[in-house]
Amino acid sequence: MLTLIPIICLGFFLGMRHATDADHVIAVSTIVSRERAVRSAVFIGALWGLGHTLTLMLVGGALVVFRLVIPPKLGMSMEFSVGLMLILLGAWNLKAFGSWLLPFLNKDNHSGEVAGHSHPHPHGAEAGHGWFDLRFGKLPLYQAIRPFVVGLVHGMAGSAALALMVLPMIHDPYWAVVYLSVFGIGTIAGMMVITAAIAWPFAYTVARSTVLHRRLGLASGFISLGFGLFMIYQIGFVQGLLTK
Repeated sequence: MLTLIPIICLGFFLGMRHATDADHVIAVSTIVSRERAVRSAVFIGALWGLGHTLTLMLVGGALVVFRLVIPPKLGMSMEFSVGLMLILLGAWNLKAFGSWLLPFLNKDNHSGEVAGHSHPHPHGAEAGHGWFDLRFGKLPLYQAIRPFVVGLVHGMAGSAALALMVLPMIHDPYWAVVYLSVFGIGTIAGMMVITAAIAWPFAYTVARSTVLHRRLGLASGFISLGFGLFMIYQIGFVQGLLTK
């Protein structure tokens, strides 16, 4: 019992550390970039953590109770899915925040336009939001399901091995599940702190500098897209998922 208590406490801090993984931070950044308040961003972080913890509990519980082993190919495929998700999230942000650049990209053509002719350009909220956001953005379920699903995907990925590597030290299945639960709570807490920190610049600039706010959104999209492509290349070709 005295030996297990430090391991359980370690699980909480490892969970908080796990929340700071690059792919986790980049993924939530693309979602939080559209929030106007830090409070709602913290809620997004909690939903991401809940999704991540649910998958981790299911996978880790199966490994403990049924003594299952995840095949290396399957583990790599799970990590590969995270790369694809980051590409999708990045492209989503570029589409949402990039529409406002069209007038500037076409400004050279405006000088030659016939008098009285103009092209419609997005303004206001429509310039910074995607098709789904404009139509479903006010629905609570839509706001909740996206970070939750992203957390589910991350929980399935091989990065969850950070939690599972301690499980062989805990021979009692009950305490192993307790460890996973504490690890998940730590991940939720860590992600709530991270999303609050990420959301502050977006919330600060949304009412003070629309251009800067949109540039931050574009930056988050480019980073997510680039990191997703890097993961695809590393897992698919360097590690051989797509070539072996």
